[in-house]
Parts: sequence; C-alpha cells; structure tokens
Amino acid sequence: MHNDPPQPATEVLRPGDCWDLLRGVSVGHLAVTVDDHPEIFPVNYKVDDESLVFRTGEGTKLRSAGGHSAVALEADGFDASTRTAWSVLVKGDAVVLEPSPELLTGVGLTLFPWQAGQKDHFVRVVPASVTGRRFGVTSPLTWWNQLDVAPRAAGG
Repeated sequence: MHNDPPQPATEVLRPGDCWDLLRGVSVGHLAVTVDDHPEIFPVNYKVDDESLVFRTGEGTKLRSAGGHSAVALEADGFDASTRTAWSVLVKGDAVVLEPSPELLTGVGLTLFPWQAGQKDHFVRVVPASVTGRRFGVTSPLTWWNQLDVAPRAAGG
C-alpha cells in the first residue's frame, strides 16, 4: 500500500484555456475518416485566431480533408514541475485553403513540417467544439505494485 497524496479531480478547461495550451505546442494528432475507417496522423500545426492550420503534401490527409470534412485534432502536454498533464480536442471541419499572400506571410510563414518533402497544401481546421482537461499524473510506483500482485498466465 502506498501513501501517495490524493490526486486532485480532473479539471475541465475553458475554451480560452484550451487555445492558450494549443499555442504552446506545435504537434498534434489529426483524426480523419478514410474509406469509412478512422486514420490518425501526426501533424505540425499553428493556431490562427481560433482555428488550426497545418501543411501537407498530396496523399491521404489531403484527400480526407478535401471539401468540408469532419476531423478532430488532439494535442497534449506535460508539466514535469507540477506533475500535471493536459489534453485538448478540437472537432470541426477541414477546409483546404487557397494560397494567398496573407496566408503565406501570416501563419504559413512560421509553419514548418518536421518531415521533408513538398508540403505545399494548407488545411484549416474550423472548430465546432474545443474541449480539454488537465489532471495530475499518478506516480509510476502506484502501478508497479498493482502489477506485481496481478495474476499471471501459466508458463509466465
């Protein structure tokens, strides 16, 4: 038995707090539907007002985001000093943007994908909902002890 301090309740974040957290990181996971099945892709994004913009090349992400497709983008973070984590989920429509001077000198100027290659398409996620939560991270020792007494498979 451990004497870990009680964990605070999960905090439901206000939309403004979610946007502040999203501005502090640049990588999220984009969920799209491909042939009636979910697919998830890591993307580098930037917050532009209260929407998200990412760059991509030709391929599945672009085809799935074509038109006004329903998507979700999730981003997470962890503060080691306070042992708290957060998760934000943006649900909305993906809209492929036409290149414009405003786009290329605005958010597009600072949006650099990690993977090399031609990524000349910009996609905006226009949110229908923005939700998030922040929570304390449990000590790993809590889980190790429970696993030590867990039943094991025969021969293990």
